Amino acid sequence: MPASTHLSNGPDRYGEDALAGDWRARGRRVIPTVEAERDLVVELASDGYCGAVVGVDSQHVTLEDRFGKTRMFPLGHGFLVDGEAVQLVRPKPKAPTGRLRTASGSFAVDAAQAKARVALPSRIFVEGRHDAELVEKVWGADLRVEGVVVEYLEGVDVLAPQLDEFRPGPGRRAGILVDHLVPGSKEQRIADAVMRGPHREHVLVVGHPFIDVWQAVKPARIGREAWPAVPRGTEWKHGICEAFGWPHEEQADIARAWQRILGQVRGYGDLEPALLARVEELIDFVTAPASSAGRG
Repeated sequence: MPASTHLSNGPDRYGEDALAGDWRARGRRVIPTVEAERDLVVELASDGYCGAVVGVDSQHVTLEDRFGKTRMFPLGHGFLVDGEAVQLVRPKPKAPTGRLRTASGSFAVDAAQAKARVALPSRIFVEGRHDAELVEKVWGADLRVEGVVVEYLEGVDVLAPQLDEFRPGPGRRAGILVDHLVPGSKEQRIADAVMRGPHREHVLVVGHPFIDVWQAVKPARIGREAWPAVPRGTEWKHGICEAFGWPHEEQADIARAWQRILGQVRGYGDLEPALLARVEELIDFVTAPASSAGRG
């Protein structure tokens, strides 16, 4: 029969493009994704470690085992749920219900209804860049509503000249948050001198007792039971990173370690009360009317 008149009674084996579609994926098993919701129980495929999800950030999930110990793992493949392989991913944000609260626990102000606030003449000065970043993350929304500007204080040694330049006075208060403000310390002596100085009526110096503001973050937020003790003579942040097994050779390593810690902070509940009370005290001080000693 001529080729032009050839007929076939069976399926056309050559009628489809063999390379059409995702031919590489044919027959390949697809690992499902599962959101790392709190209290989800997962198992580590590599060693059988089993725990419930107690925390998650953009890159890591923290699991707590039946003994209450926590470990942190990278999100992604390598996990089992009910014996099935899964890929853990960060949960999608849920639609808010009810009246929103800020990270500090205050009721959020509707941005569409809030009137623009001119910055107050008063200021909050925060010693340490990491301290300032933490204050911004937890109290930033409240401070913007109040019209309070936070300024970075490079060190307590420059506090007196910075106040001379700022010139506190009636209606122009300065609240200062100092690192490691404990009796007998250099910081305490400088704070006492400022509070006896010419600006004393319009200045409030407070501080937290921690060696570094990292300690103001509850260790459970980074999957630890406690902040480790750092031997004398070892720079504290380097010692912490070394104890945790984190890179610490360069300043960039320390910066990444802090961002890792800061990324776990969701709000005021993740911070120690000794810091919370001091920041709230400063906000009260700088937002109080000139004739008053506090907001309320």
